Amino acid sequence: MEFVLTGLLFIGLERRSVGISINAAIGLVVLQIPPLLERDYSVSMDPRLTLWITTAVFLHSLGTVGVPGGSGFYQSIPGYDHLTHALSASVVAGAGYATIRALDEHWEEVHLPDRFVFVFILMFVLAFGVFWEVIEFTTSAAATTIGGSPVLTQYGIEDTMKDLIFNTIGATIVAAWGTVYLNDFVSQVLSVISGERAEPPGE
Repeated sequence: MEFVLTGLLFIGLERRSVGISINAAIGLVVLQIPPLLERDYSVSMDPRLTLWITTAVFLHSLGTVGVPGGSGFYQSIPGYDHLTHALSASVVAGAGYATIRALDEHWEEVHLPDRFVFVFILMFVLAFGVFWEVIEFTTSAAATTIGGSPVLTQYGIEDTMKDLIFNTIGATIVAAWGTVYLNDFVSQVLSVISGERAEPPGE
């Protein structure tokens, strides 16, 4: 994935496309987070968790380029936009869950029932989804005004509503079944915050 994203970055630079370049660069930065956490903080991520995050970033970056000589996958493949929104929303849901679970475990005064956590994840993703759609609209309008290529593209009200629906689907999947993969990660992060470095795997 890192090799392909590097290629996409150079394609964006060659085409002088701000959108492709920025999306590929962000993808490359995100890919460095799991090895950085393991190397500097001894926080190991489940391979499935790493694959989940990197796939969401990779598909989004790939969608802005598509195949040579054609339009991007966002324009040429029906439903591609909704797939990436569901995946990205699930990652946002995972981040929201990890944050609220860390608060729950770190402070004894705080107790968050599972039902509250479930509802919080859904509301967190919906709020972030609306914020993201506003960003898409703003960047598209700005690109149209200055005559450049948009970093993010907004395709209209109907597309926005579908995006929010798929955001909710991704959040629901994480809230219902994905949290089991995040509990160990949260515990390791809390150990680092508490000054107790987690032991590297296999030791």
